[in-house]
Amino acid sequence: MKLPPIKELFSTGEEWHAFLVGFFEVLCPWPSSQPMQSKYYDSIAKEHHYYLAGRASGVIAWLAIARLIQMIFW
Repeated sequence: MKLPPIKELFSTGEEWHAFLVGFFEVLCPWPSSQPMQSKYYDSIAKEHHYYLAGRASGVIAWLAIARLIQMIFW
């Protein structure tokens, strides 16, 4: 049985992993202390659209943080 499109969104661990890697690569811009293992790159390559959505969400989070700082201090 095929799930409806909205129920398929983030239905596997690989999808969540790709999204979170993309999000935190943008949100935390400093280099990682340990390189990522190659098996993780394969799961990100399969779910590249989730990775890109995570990166876009990271940019939006930075904009929200900048706006919050602006509202507090100016």
